[in-house]
Amino acid sequence: MVKARAYFQLLKFRLSLTVAFSSAIGYLLGAHEFSWSRALLVMLGGLLVTGSANIINQVHERELDKLMTRTAQRPLPLGILSPAEAWVFCVLLGIAGLGLLWYCFNPLTAGLSLLSLILYGFIYTPLKTISPICVAVGAIPGGLPPLIGWVAATGYIGVEAWVLFGIQFMWQFPHFWAIAWVADEDYKRAGFKMLPSPGNRDARTAFQIMTYTLLLIPLSLLPLEFNISGRISALVAVVAGVLFLLLTVQLMRTQSRKAALRIMFASFLYLPIVQIALVLDKM
Repeated sequence: MVKARAYFQLLKFRLSLTVAFSSAIGYLLGAHEFSWSRALLVMLGGLLVTGSANIINQVHERELDKLMTRTAQRPLPLGILSPAEAWVFCVLLGIAGLGLLWYCFNPLTAGLSLLSLILYGFIYTPLKTISPICVAVGAIPGGLPPLIGWVAATGYIGVEAWVLFGIQFMWQFPHFWAIAWVADEDYKRAGFKMLPSPGNRDARTAFQIMTYTLLLIPLSLLPLEFNISGRISALVAVVAGVLFLLLTVQLMRTQSRKAALRIMFASFLYLPIVQIALVLDKM
């Protein structure tokens, strides 16, 4: 029972489900006819591949995780599971997820998912202790799920797929940097370089968070421009973007952990609100 729970923890289920949800949104926006069962299949494939990528991350960082309060109780730092056991689980999940996406949809969907796994597990993960550029690299696999979902529905990468990618890609920056601001002491203990250079919780970092959040507003209007969805979702996106932006202005003023925490929670709300609005407006 303890090991079964540990395997489940390796998945980072809530994070993986959030990523997989974005791929289902991309599928629903790209499909000519709504099929909730097909959207759930995309979501399942995305969940399995994302879980596999998360395990690669945890195997690589198992010694560093021991140094951080937020990760010290994970299965690998505690020794509940061995790296070998984690790798076997990782490979099984990855093969199952990629196989499902290939068989039920198309090879391009599976290929893009494999690219995302490689970028996250083998490039972004080791970069975290080397350079703040890791956030930009990590934003690529982080932004791919809705594009992958669109490709699952259509079989090709169109401009609409890039629009969905662009919104989620840009969202990654305030999201990651707010988390890095809140968890700065933990990250520094592990040697992670997540905040933009020079890596301080100051006005310069707050300004970058505000800038990327501001860019989300015009980006969120592109689904209307390219007929992905309608006017109501565009209005929802603008209102959500302005409210999100106001929180970053507060961070500029105070440069406090409390303000960064508000941005972090707002980032968790912003993306699903905008994406659900896009789908509902298309129905």
